[in-house]
Amino acid sequence: MVPLPQRDGIDPVRVRLPADPDGAWATVGDHLVARYGGALGAERVEAMLRQGRFVAVEGPVAGDEPYGAGRYLWFHRDFAAEQRVPFEIGIVHRDERLVVADKPHFLATTPRGRHITETALARLRRELGLPELQPAHRLDRLTAGLALFVVRPRDRGAYQTLFRDRRVRKEYEAVAPYDPETALPVTVRSRIEKERGVHAAREVAGEPNSESRIELLEHRAGLGRYRLLPATGRTHQLRVHMNGLGLPILNDPVYPVVREDGPEDFARPLQLLARALEFTDPLTGRECRFESRLGLSAWPP
Repeated sequence: MVPLPQRDGIDPVRVRLPADPDGAWATVGDHLVARYGGALGAERVEAMLRQGRFVAVEGPVAGDEPYGAGRYLWFHRDFAAEQRVPFEIGIVHRDERLVVADKPHFLATTPRGRHITETALARLRRELGLPELQPAHRLDRLTAGLALFVVRPRDRGAYQTLFRDRRVRKEYEAVAPYDPETALPVTVRSRIEKERGVHAAREVAGEPNSESRIELLEHRAGLGRYRLLPATGRTHQLRVHMNGLGLPILNDPVYPVVREDGPEDFARPLQLLARALEFTDPLTGRECRFESRLGLSAWPP
């Protein structure tokens, strides 16, 4: 039982009080200040205790309570103000098990880093009244299109396994430069590595760990509309492979050149769209195909 409700679609943090063999923490407050004081400041942790923001199953916890290893506490972090992404989430499909959403560009799928309440998961929980909603996979923040969420916690593992085992056929569309000298369709296989803290992934020598099929659908005015079919799911895979072909996706802030951080330019979204998801439902055996209702602004109908 979680004694704190969600706040803005975000679950409270759960803390388990660890063993204290050296007897360093006489009180609960001693431990929480030692654990979170560096990040939040000791005064802030003490204020949260006075405000009753640390809660156990039986109710708010006082800072001077004797320390007891193994006890669980819950609390909500203070969320920094976030700029609202000025696009709505479309609902492509909803039933008792699944929500298939059309995620807009610039909106993160799940809370991470500086994107917490302004994420698809938090918004959908609030807007649909589904506090237990969870993602089955993650769609890159700058990419628009289909993201699949699971309504009931007991079903989540079955759908996550589909993505883990590559039993979901994903289809993307992109707008990028057109080069008549680039022979398409082509299947690109390469080894992609991404270092923590580095914006761009890179292709390196070694056993391939990524595979994408690239097809040209049509072209006009120096641009092409491409169908991208990834067989694997490495970080930035489609963007890396398109860039490697000399066809960087339009408005990509990382490939071929990493742009300096700055305010979001909502008028220039990355021209990459998760167009379709296709799979056999692991719980019903039904063949499912969902298609995005979004389009790419650089390729109007």
